[in-house]
Amino acid sequence: MVSAAAASDISGVVITALDQQRDLAGVLEIAAASFPRPWTRDMFVEALERAPGTRAFVARSANGLVVAYCVGQMVLDELHVHVVAVGSQWRQRGLGASLLAFFLHAAGQENAVTATLEVRQSNVAARRLYEGAGFVRSGVRPGYYADPVEDALVYWRRRLAGGASERSDDTLGEAPSS
Repeated sequence: MVSAAAASDISGVVITALDQQRDLAGVLEIAAASFPRPWTRDMFVEALERAPGTRAFVARSANGLVVAYCVGQMVLDELHVHVVAVGSQWRQRGLGASLLAFFLHAAGQENAVTATLEVRQSNVAARRLYEGAGFVRSGVRPGYYADPVEDALVYWRRRLAGGASERSDDTLGEAPSS
């Protein structure tokens, strides 16, 4: 279940591992409505079945519909967040923040120490979400996105909940630069 703090606006929503057979159609609908160049079915299948370390979660409403999803990849002790998306009717309720917090906590439980991601410079809502979750802007990838061509802002977060970094001294230093 999502946290009690967000429950007033998203009561009955459950966050769980993505089940490809059950959830992929709903994930594809949200992706198509959320991004100028959404992942295709084949891209999701490739990530879910063949990319080592891929982790994916969905948020389901009380009636079982997928209302949000996230996908990332564990690489050694780092989580690379590929995408977090919330269905349009479920935005501005704290669901994205709850899903991201769940994802980061799960990665920390797998001993991830850091998390990183890229986000379109123009995606102010996503930037607020990530900054609110403790991510710090650390660089720019010029022309990273297409349709339209746009720079990506690179964010990092240290000390994931439950990760090895919580059990050690603070020797991580500054976020890596890109």
